Amino acid sequence: MPSGRTRLVREAERAVYDRDTVYRILDEGFLCHVGFAVDGQPFVIPTSYGRKEASLYIHGSAASRMLRQLKESVPVCITVTLLDGLVLARSIFNHSMNYRSVVVLGKATLVDEPAEKLAALRLLSEHILPGRWEDSRQPNERELKATSVLRVPIEEFSAKVRVGPVVDDEEDYSFPTWAGVVPLEMVAGAPISDARLDAACKVPEYARNYSRRR
Repeated sequence: MPSGRTRLVREAERAVYDRDTVYRILDEGFLCHVGFAVDGQPFVIPTSYGRKEASLYIHGSAASRMLRQLKESVPVCITVTLLDGLVLARSIFNHSMNYRSVVVLGKATLVDEPAEKLAALRLLSEHILPGRWEDSRQPNERELKATSVLRVPIEEFSAKVRVGPVVDDEEDYSFPTWAGVVPLEMVAGAPISDARLDAACKVPEYARNYSRRR
């Protein structure tokens, strides 16, 4: 059930509190925005993430201000948004977008156990591009020390979803202009091999057929 902080008030009919729906949005998303406060000043930082069951993992440089603050269990707000289409109504006022978004509220804790930290980094890599972790050089000790990983429980959350066609005011349906939905999706282009790549090294399947759809 939603908490008082995550229950939607405006456009409450678009609210979704189902954990499976939230997980599907998170698993398809690519970037999150992490909101937090430092000395009373608000900050929002975009970063990549990964999910394992009811936990989100984020990472960054151990020297970054965000990671130094968040590892002290500062409250955070994490948002992920997927844009699915532009909804073009007859009236400018009724233009909208089809989208799916998630808000997670919680406290981030530092992952310092070596095995869990390495597993979390693998999770982050596989969330971005499944199959790449095993195909790449693994992080060395220096790189691991320079990287911080944080865990945020997915306990206080909500989703907001808008799908479907144009909704115009009844008197505007006769207005002589095109109305409808322009679908949007992330489409990967053809991979471009590095200039110093060995000619015998072929593009792997996970890069040829890359997609954010899960």
